[in-house]
Amino acid sequence: MFKVFVITAALAVSMLAQAQTAAPATPASTAKKELVARVLELQKAGIENFGNSVAAAPLMQMRQQIGSILQQRVPEDRREAVARDIEADMKNYFEEISALTRQRAVALAPGTLGAVLAERFSEDELKQIVTSLESSVQRRFQTTMAEVQRTLGERLVSDTRGTIEPKLRALDQSISRRLGLTPAAAAASGPKK
Repeated sequence: MFKVFVITAALAVSMLAQAQTAAPATPASTAKKELVARVLELQKAGIENFGNSVAAAPLMQMRQQIGSILQQRVPEDRREAVARDIEADMKNYFEEISALTRQRAVALAPGTLGAVLAERFSEDELKQIVTSLESSVQRRFQTTMAEVQRTLGERLVSDTRGTIEPKLRALDQSISRRLGLTPAAAAASGPKK
């Protein structure tokens, strides 16, 4: 469901950009505006998750880089403590920034996603969407899929880590060579004992 929401949000942003260059649409009726607001309210958790993803994206990139930096520049006896400190800093950052990105995503949704929904769907279609989203089976399905995706993600990372990490290190070394950071320079900036 999250993937569907992300695709919907991306579609909404691109359609909004196109809509700004097109002729102005007729104003939505009060009933249609209420239906759009209801859809957004029912999708609030997904919108907030999108905000969390925006906040987490740079941390994911940093985590990928930190592993090799810890191996290269931090003495083995200090790695675990440094890694814990970094993780605590990242957690604090995420808690602060994700609160902002969730709040802003919810605030921006009516003007972006809501505008596209109002433009692209009739009142009858919006009623059908609301009915579907309010369905207990749909809610249970969304909850189940979120759990399954989380479990799949954890297993995928665990399963591919051994293959991906050496390839990432090789890519990092290749990029370093191309940037003129020779192995001698990397060794000179390595851990000090």
